[in-house]
Amino acid sequence: MLAPRRFLPSTSSLLAFEAIARLGTATAAASELSLTQSAVSRQLKTLEDQLDVQLMQREGRVLRLTPAGQAFALKARSILGQLASASIEARANPNGGTLNLAILPAFGMHWLAPRLSNFAKEHPEVTINLSTRLAPFDFRANRFDAAIHFGREDWPNAQHMKLMSETVIPVCAPDLLEQPVADPRAILKHPLLHLETRQKGWARWLSAHGIDEIIPSGMMFDQFSTMAQAALHGMGIALLPTFVAEPYLNSGQLCRASTHTSDSIGTYYLVWPSDRANIAPLNAFKTWLKLQIE
Repeated sequence: MLAPRRFLPSTSSLLAFEAIARLGTATAAASELSLTQSAVSRQLKTLEDQLDVQLMQREGRVLRLTPAGQAFALKARSILGQLASASIEARANPNGGTLNLAILPAFGMHWLAPRLSNFAKEHPEVTINLSTRLAPFDFRANRFDAAIHFGREDWPNAQHMKLMSETVIPVCAPDLLEQPVADPRAILKHPLLHLETRQKGWARWLSAHGIDEIIPSGMMFDQFSTMAQAALHGMGIALLPTFVAEPYLNSGQLCRASTHTSDSIGTYYLVWPSDRANIAPLNAFKTWLKLQIE
């Protein structure tokens, strides 16, 4: 729900204020906006009266922003920019729209990206923009319409759609092990590779198989993709999600270090802000995702 209309300035007032704030004088703003100086000044006065806040003060021929004006100018500039972008998108794609999606690197690269061509064929009216984000963020302060989340249903002010649980398997270069170890404990005889965000990953995998041992330290990585490359070059055994490991296993670049798997502690979700649940591109993407995970 929008705020009461008395708190919603006109676009003309915002444009005049933003131009004065950026250029420093009503004369310069009037020239840019193709208006008279008096018209620009009236727009500023109307805005200040509506907000009941002084946004600018005159210093000689120059108008300076007050502290309240400085804060309001940042917000107004952002809103005008978003409105302009939305107008361009609507004109360029009148029957569809754009979905700005934040993704986790491994999930985006190994699971989502190979399937997106199918979405593009089914929904040519929707453009998906992908950006990497490793941690939850405030949707209200970002341009994203949705995000891929790993963990629990704990993203603030968001709705969640479960995608899949995560199963992890130990893998290594074929030269490191002639065949998978039969006893999970034998994994400890080899160098283990670790992920910064899953530092208890090996402990959980061993615990799932009844083994409570001190885990030796080893190389640390910030992403599954770089850890997989290290394993490929024989630097140790990596604990990878199945969707990351499968392409390497199918090509023979990696092999299973153990026949045992285990479920990770988290689940993958699509999350989106509760107040933007009915955006058409997002609805199309959610429907398509449900078919991919069934």
